Amino acid sequence: MAARTKKQTRRAVMRLVYIDFWSALKMSFLVSLIVAAVTVVLMLLLWSVLEKFGLVQTARDLLDGIAGEQGAALVADLTFPNVMTFTLVVAVLELIVVSALGAIAAALFNLATHVVGGWKVTFGSD
Repeated sequence: MAARTKKQTRRAVMRLVYIDFWSALKMSFLVSLIVAAVTVVLMLLLWSVLEKFGLVQTARDLLDGIAGEQGAALVADLTFPNVMTFTLVVAVLELIVVSALGAIAAALFNLATHVVGGWKVTFGSD
């Protein structure tokens, strides 16, 4: 008879009770920096595609036809430098807000673990 070998699984149970504030801030800053860079690149590509297909000029002509001079004035400032400036401002604000939210989330987690005793995490190998 062939001996049956039973595969043993090893598990480690740990409790997460503290997240370093500065590490969470640095990590959230890096993540938000990547998201900000992706936002700027996507807006650059979107503007290029819209300009290439003539959709920006079509929107200008449509608003000029509907609202006359007032419609043309609405999209007069819709230029590439203005759109990219707005995108950069949004990216910088996102960078600040997401970094702060990551740090706040770490601080709130640390406060909550004092009340409930931490977060039980199980690691295992199959």
